Amino acid sequence: EVQLQASGGGLVQAGESLRLSCVGSGFAFDEYVIGWFRQAPGRARECLVKSASDTIYADSVKGRFTMTSDKDKNTRYLQMNNLKPEDTAVYYCAAGIDWGSDCKPYEFDDWGQGTLVTVSS
Repeated sequence: EVQLQASGGGLVQAGESLRLSCVGSGFAFDEYVIGWFRQAPGRARECLVKSASDTIYADSVKGRFTMTSDKDKNTRYLQMNNLKPEDTAVYYCAAGIDWGSDCKPYEFDDWGQGTLVTVSS
């Protein structure tokens, strides 16, 4: 059974950094497409980055967010720098089998529980 657990959220001030973690079990990250999403209140779930053999970033986070991995720990990280109040959201990691044509929630089969990031101005 594929399971994902996201953690690392918290309250920070604008300009600060956070690193989120996504620990997987029941599968090997190398065999799946891993994505990070976020959802702010009243807004649709937004893809930030997805990674398999390649990695693509949404324009809204390109240059500020970086996805890294620790294969031995079956963990993917989302390093978030220069955070802005508009980055406030619940952040999720997700796993899917196929790369897909875009980065949409329906392309991912399994989801972590989410971790809240709040950025104050």
